[in-house]
Amino acid sequence: MAFPSRHSLFPFLSWLPRQTRATVGRDLIVGLSGAILALPQSIAYALIAGLPPEYGLYAAIVPVLIACLWGSSWHLICGPTAAISIVLFASISPLAVPASQDYVALILLLTLLAGIFQWLLGLLRFGALVNFVSHSVVLGFTLGAAVVIAVGQLPNLLGLDLPSQATALDSFISVFQHLHQVDKPSLILGLATVVLGVSLKWLLPRWPTLLITLVAAGLLVWLWPAMFGHVNLVSAFVGRLPPFSAVPLDLDLILRLLPSAVAVGMLGLVTSLSIARSISARSQQLLDANQEVRAQGLSNMVGAFFSGSLSAGSFTRSGLSYEAGACSPLAGVFSALWVALFAVFGAALIAHIPIPAMAGSILLIAWGLVDHRGIRALLRVSRAEFLVMALTCVATLLLELQTAIYAGVLASLFFYLKRTSQPRVQHWREGEDDVLRVGGSIFFGASHYLQVRLQRMHAARVVIEAQQINFIDYSGVEMLHQEARRLLKQDRSLTLRQARPQVVEELRKLEGAEKCPIRFED
Repeated sequence: MAFPSRHSLFPFLSWLPRQTRATVGRDLIVGLSGAILALPQSIAYALIAGLPPEYGLYAAIVPVLIACLWGSSWHLICGPTAAISIVLFASISPLAVPASQDYVALILLLTLLAGIFQWLLGLLRFGALVNFVSHSVVLGFTLGAAVVIAVGQLPNLLGLDLPSQATALDSFISVFQHLHQVDKPSLILGLATVVLGVSLKWLLPRWPTLLITLVAAGLLVWLWPAMFGHVNLVSAFVGRLPPFSAVPLDLDLILRLLPSAVAVGMLGLVTSLSIARSISARSQQLLDANQEVRAQGLSNMVGAFFSGSLSAGSFTRSGLSYEAGACSPLAGVFSALWVALFAVFGAALIAHIPIPAMAGSILLIAWGLVDHRGIRALLRVSRAEFLVMALTCVATLLLELQTAIYAGVLASLFFYLKRTSQPRVQHWREGEDDVLRVGGSIFFGASHYLQVRLQRMHAARVVIEAQQINFIDYSGVEMLHQEARRLLKQDRSLTLRQARPQVVEELRKLEGAEKCPIRFED
């Protein structure tokens, strides 16, 4: 019996001993930069998910440590994300009051279930399964999620206290009906945050824009109490390390949350692997997709017991890690440790952040989610994929978010099957023969199309140029045998030319090599 090696159980042992004082020092500085970026983002994402602000920090500590130490990417940094947060809110808000203890417990249970799903996928080496969620689905979902996030933050931006709604459309209608109650100082503060954030992003793109805008808004409220003294502030919390949380393992709750867990778990994996692959293409690093999937699952499984909501790859933090010259995953480890220090010693500062300013910052985050370049490129390259993106986006706005992901995947599979069900077929006459060159697999979806093309041939000998046929299933085998027998009854023949050995083998299995009605030529 073969036992797993130390490096497979503890992947960090393959790179950790090679670190030097110089590389550790470099990663320490890069980690600090990542933490500065993560602090305001994590708090914002917690609010999007309907969680108390400290849970955003918790999700940027233990899950990040686990994912960096057990993952395969040098630069992938995980943590709470906007898209994941909005799915968490949509999944749990109908079941419990946001920010309540019951709500937090359900979020952590959903995180645990999603982590188990991810870990099992990696354990069974099904990492390639995430490829079934196409890039067009991710584009459409993030576009829809950006709209949902923006609409959901309008009450906070306008100083309104409104109950959460089931869909983005209902939220927008509710805001429109209460426009007469808008608090002007809150609106001014929120818009000023947006304007300052956009300006800083344009003038100083490498600076921590989000952190600067929130600090500026907090100072403005503190210095001008006559104008902004009544504006709502982020709830204060006691500074501490992530506390241990008992996850409620109730069978009825597990069954109810399982569909959402699968959807959000798959979304997290697609996001993480897409980011890891895009950065590894620039860093020339070889990735182990299954190890990365296992690491994501393990980070969420362990993180759920340490008050961490579902985490996934962050493009901004991972991009910063690469651009700043991180030497190893230690940069992510140090980033988590810096966030932990702030969670313990800087918690009191968060209570000075105005809610409208946080809403303005979240609007900027939502705008940054939209991949404008990718959407334009998709429209130029493939109208069918653009339609999948648009359908996913509309579904995100009208349906539950996890259902929208499934709808997008089904739409992608529909267009893929539609395309592969009509393989490329070229026809020409070769003397007295009818010749068809088939470009693509002959499977159940394509069998009828090819059968119709064969029945249109009238020559005494029908030849299929088969060198481009990589795969044939039972439906394809049965169809070719049926057509060959039909032609034999008419004193005609069906010949496969230059067929691959595995295709010939499958065709001869049905009736035996001696009785096979199909002829073969090299």
